[in-house]
Amino acid sequence: MAFNHIDTRIDGTTLWVTINRPEAMNALDARAHCDLEIIFDKYAGRHDLRVAVITGAGDKSFCAGSDLKARETASGDELPGTGFAGLAERFDLHKPVIAAVNGYAIGGGLEIVLACDLAIAVRHAKFGFPEPKVGLAATGGLHRLARQMSLKHAMEIALTGKMFSAEEACRFGLINQVVDAGELSSAVDACIAELNRCAPLSLRATKQMMLDGLSAGSLKMAFELRYGALDDMLASDDAREGPRAFIEKRTPVWQGR
Repeated sequence: MAFNHIDTRIDGTTLWVTINRPEAMNALDARAHCDLEIIFDKYAGRHDLRVAVITGAGDKSFCAGSDLKARETASGDELPGTGFAGLAERFDLHKPVIAAVNGYAIGGGLEIVLACDLAIAVRHAKFGFPEPKVGLAATGGLHRLARQMSLKHAMEIALTGKMFSAEEACRFGLINQVVDAGELSSAVDACIAELNRCAPLSLRATKQMMLDGLSAGSLKMAFELRYGALDDMLASDDAREGPRAFIEKRTPVWQGR
């Protein structure tokens, strides 16, 4: 499918998604949000795709959030049901998504990072929720922010709108790794390779259990929940292939079924 400011490519079992609007710091308009929803819907439904990576074009900005000019023309945000970038309010995607943060991740850009499972950022990347400084609030990211770091630091970020560095983001636990600009691609490839060593259905079960379990009212309730992805994993050929490969001292061949 053709998209206006979003490029996609498939490399083996990996879907690469690039926000391609560097002249506007990769800000998203209403159509881009809907396009990204379609893209991640298709990623969720395709058996042959195991990992997705989202990044921005150029070396300056990952995503600068909403296109404020387009937002003004439309008299507000026009977001799909899955939220900013088709990710911020998506809760049924059990496959891993990696944020390759190549520059500024501010406003909605930080929302995307928070919605991804793993994130690797270049050293010059900057993060922040500047919405209060323009009379808005980062509605798609505040709840995630408060759950992913200490509340006092989250409040400081959300209430002051100040920018913070990649090193600070890593220290806060919002990203996994900081690399030099020329190392981003190889670091993401290494992360993908690690994920591909694991059974894809095991990754889905793991993600669903961790995230749905966090939504439970207590640890006891988390253990009592039923996880469909776990049932699929336990009934899969891969669940038999893994132990068999271990006994035979060979690398398992995952089928994703």
